[in-house]
Amino acid sequence: MTRRQLARHTGWFGAAVVLTISGGEVISHIASDRDSTSAPTAAGALPADPATLRFVQISDSHIGFKGPANTDVTGSFDRAIDQINTLSFRPDFVMHTGDLTHLSTSAQFDQVKQMMTGLRTDRVFTVPGEHDSVGDQGRAYRAAFAEGTEGEGWYSFDTHGVHFIALVNTLSLEKLGHLGADQIDFVRKDVAGLSSDTPIVLFSHIPLFAMFPKWGWSTDDALQVLSLLKRFASVTALNGHVHQLFTRVEGNVTFHSATTTAYPLPKPGTAPAPTPQVLPAGQLQSALGIRTVAYQKSETSLAITDLRLT
Repeated sequence: MTRRQLARHTGWFGAAVVLTISGGEVISHIASDRDSTSAPTAAGALPADPATLRFVQISDSHIGFKGPANTDVTGSFDRAIDQINTLSFRPDFVMHTGDLTHLSTSAQFDQVKQMMTGLRTDRVFTVPGEHDSVGDQGRAYRAAFAEGTEGEGWYSFDTHGVHFIALVNTLSLEKLGHLGADQIDFVRKDVAGLSSDTPIVLFSHIPLFAMFPKWGWSTDDALQVLSLLKRFASVTALNGHVHQLFTRVEGNVTFHSATTTAYPLPKPGTAPAPTPQVLPAGQLQSALGIRTVAYQKSETSLAITDLRLT
């Protein structure tokens, strides 16, 4: 990505951005209504191919939230699920990158778990947000969603030649996200036997880069994990938490922050704190959305499409 392309992406807070690959070049445009119901069709977009990996990222559903920023987060999450189920392809999996619930009660976890059983996919993965560990250090979350994981809920898996690592950086919080020595050691052992041409995708709730540390939008020991991945040609980190779109490239790593299905947060530094924002009537859905991701083995990058909630 050139400096000019990067500058364009970093200016597109709150807009849906389509990234496609053509001849090894990243091509971008603001998503239109057609993107919400079909795969990208611009020249150079990834073609329909059963060998192509396709998955969906959703984030920050905040089931249980009550406030004027969104008076019906359950309805918004239902619409997101419906939108996933009407995509032109069946996702290989769906990943929820945290803050599934707002107050981490058993009833809220039961509700979001039941809602996600309606997703048209074979596998659903999650990582926890800080709202999923309110008052209990994540015990209720792990009871509901962390079966078969390691430590406090981290894990990895492989599909279509891509290696995925799901990280937990919302426990042991002070100001910033934190991974901890045990999880860093897990990553070290996890990638030790992988070829350097294996694409790596990281999932976390809080960004793994310094997006806005003043608001806690960073992870204090992320560099220790990223240093373990320097030998890999393609590393993509997908996070939630910030409730808005943002893309950043540092070395071999491309970071993509996702939007939310619940409510928007202010742009970094434009408010005293990251509190839920009330938008003018009729504008909420334009700030909410889902993300589809595609990968072909012949490419070195992922094609990422951010879709507004319909």
